Amino acid sequence: MAYPAAQHEPSYPREAHITGPSNHHPASSLLLFGATGDLTKRKLLPSLFALHEDGLIAPDLRIVGTARSELTDKEFCQIAREALHEYLPDDRKASDKITSFLEHLQYQTLDASTVEGFDDLATKLGDISGGLSIFLSTAPFLFEPTIRGLKSAGLTGDHIRIGLEKPLGDNLASSAVINDAVASAFSEQQIFRIDHYLGKETVQNLMALRFANMMFEPLWNANGIDHVQITVSETVGLEGRHGFYDDTGALRDMVQNHMLQLLAITAMEAPADFDATSVRDEKVKVLRSLRPVGASEMVRGQYGSGAVDGKSVDGYFDDLGEPSGTETFVGIKAHIDNWRWQGVPFYLRTGKRMAERRSEIVIQFKCVPHNIFGDRGGKLNANRLVIRLQPEEYVRLMVMAKKPSMDRDGVTLREVPLDLSLTQAFSRARRRIAYERLLLDLIDGDPTLFVRRDEVEAQWRWIDAIREVWETQEVEPKPYSSGSWGPSAAIALTERDGVSWNE
Repeated sequence: MAYPAAQHEPSYPREAHITGPSNHHPASSLLLFGATGDLTKRKLLPSLFALHEDGLIAPDLRIVGTARSELTDKEFCQIAREALHEYLPDDRKASDKITSFLEHLQYQTLDASTVEGFDDLATKLGDISGGLSIFLSTAPFLFEPTIRGLKSAGLTGDHIRIGLEKPLGDNLASSAVINDAVASAFSEQQIFRIDHYLGKETVQNLMALRFANMMFEPLWNANGIDHVQITVSETVGLEGRHGFYDDTGALRDMVQNHMLQLLAITAMEAPADFDATSVRDEKVKVLRSLRPVGASEMVRGQYGSGAVDGKSVDGYFDDLGEPSGTETFVGIKAHIDNWRWQGVPFYLRTGKRMAERRSEIVIQFKCVPHNIFGDRGGKLNANRLVIRLQPEEYVRLMVMAKKPSMDRDGVTLREVPLDLSLTQAFSRARRRIAYERLLLDLIDGDPTLFVRRDEVEAQWRWIDAIREVWETQEVEPKPYSSGSWGPSAAIALTERDGVSWNE
């Protein structure tokens, strides 16, 4: 029986639109702590300008900056103008747009270490019955006095939400102190813990790749996947973060937050819905299933002198100005003890002054069970899925294809890429930095891409156990040359399993 053609067939490509929960209401005011700091100048102000330029924030949204510096509204606006001219792309520096954006901005001087001054901040904010979103970026020792100050000034009501930028402690105990302080004034539903990797479009596309395409799910487990690699590498050194970085190290700076979030999204079960509760419930299950790491499954490293991008660079000792046992590289062989991932290693590595700037997830599938082309000379490679987050964004599936020929001398198979370049596929869509999405979600009140307290605690338990192994077994950082892929022990970490890093 022939069926009639469907009427009004949608044109290709079809798009499925996901709308946020209807009970989220945009705030009428945004309060930025650390308004004169580097993060605000480089990321927050350009992100807020982009949202303004595209009409994504209300024309009457008030953005109040606060910091210790004694500034007037006009002086703060001038600082913002200079930051936008420095950090915006040239094609987005239209003076009329910048001028209209600056009309959103106000400023209030505040010493957050004392409750004095918070009443003046509340007066500056004025009527916040329409909702207030707070972006709190501050040193860990200022979290408690800042929360006390907000509470004393009546800036902690049900219509207020607070975004917390890391660092949120340096272990489970200190993280709990900060979280307890914030919880004394805000409910968990009001707290938005920020991991800017979750705002990256490719990270969100990882969920779409997994849960909007039937083809991957049957293989996305121990039956189909041999191993997973997650790499976050940088070519830079300390870049002015000497004190903070030496007290923190690569494990706490990168693995505890960014890399474990990437691992959780890669390994999570399908959530019941794309909402904050469902997504974060599944992520925390993964984090709680992480097996403690043994000494033979981890590598610490510290960069020495070498060459990056053809230029000679100093080692960590020279950059810091004194000897240090802080790691600038971490390699880990992780395991998730659940049914889906039993026996599948997750190899993690991150480091500074490495060969390339790269953030990626590599899914290495198992090989087909039988090579029918073997007797005719056809050699197979297992399929590999590469999800690149930076510097470029793409999803690349490596598949086997037959080289065109008459095959009289045998069959030649070659690995070829099937590429989805997000830049090309969505060429008309504006590429956004992570903070644009996160700031908009903070203003709108959508917590899906923010980190819940039980996630943070599960991450810290695993990280604290690694640091305990380092301390009890005196695991010292191994040297590696700047411009390399880390210590030789990191290569051995995978090679002894017959695995090579994707380089």
